[in-house]
Amino acid sequence: MPPEANDRELLRQTFNTAAAQYQEARPEYPGELYAALIALAGLRPEADSLCEVGAGPGKATIPLARRGFRITCVELGAALAGEARRNLAGFDRVTVVNADFETWRPASPEAFGLVFAATAWHWVNPEIRYPKARELLKPGGHLAFWEAVHAFPDGGDPFFREIQDVYDEINEGLPPGSGFPRPDELADSTAEIEASGLFTGVAVRRFDWEIKYTAEAYIRLLDTFSGHIAMADWQRDRLYGEIRRRLAARPDGQLRRHWGAVLHVARTV
Repeated sequence: MPPEANDRELLRQTFNTAAAQYQEARPEYPGELYAALIALAGLRPEADSLCEVGAGPGKATIPLARRGFRITCVELGAALAGEARRNLAGFDRVTVVNADFETWRPASPEAFGLVFAATAWHWVNPEIRYPKARELLKPGGHLAFWEAVHAFPDGGDPFFREIQDVYDEINEGLPPGSGFPRPDELADSTAEIEASGLFTGVAVRRFDWEIKYTAEAYIRLLDTFSGHIAMADWQRDRLYGEIRRRLAARPDGQLRRHWGAVLHVARTV
């Protein structure tokens, strides 16, 4: 297994340690995103079963379950799967499976109308994810995925640029070539999808929104990110102490974090 695959495998398992706080700390996705997903994929609750990859505690599952869809959630982490079962207990058309997507096989031969992943697709083995999704889909079915990532609009909060000196100090600075992309500069994966040869008609839609955080709320959010979970205690102590100190000096004690999501929807060839 190449080094990057080892890193991916180790990091994607860190989320299980944040199972209890993930649902509360991570942002909700915009309602407009779900509306676009359903429209672009032509989904109907009475006709289409959905398969969610890396469902976590059900953050993206609940809005679709409320719309009446039958959903099979595949979640690698046992603790996260347990949280999902609790959060989705009121939806009798939702099933949560504790397994890794790459090797999971559905119990019944029914094909899905949609395979989707919310802030999880990049954790799936890139050599397997597109063929596996295609295998699970019925003819004319769709693949969809999106991420919730940090975006930096003009006029956004300068806090994040300013705090980079602390990240550099604890040896967790930005990787070479990284920057502060505006919402309209977030990369899309159209070329990668098309290169698989398994999907066509790729549609891309962009969404962005802003959330205010107190120091403690922001630290709870950071504690759900793989890179921060994997930090040494001294690194987190230094970083979190500085976040608290700097926000305490602000009149409202808050920061503004801007989020961006790039929705991809593609049809089977």
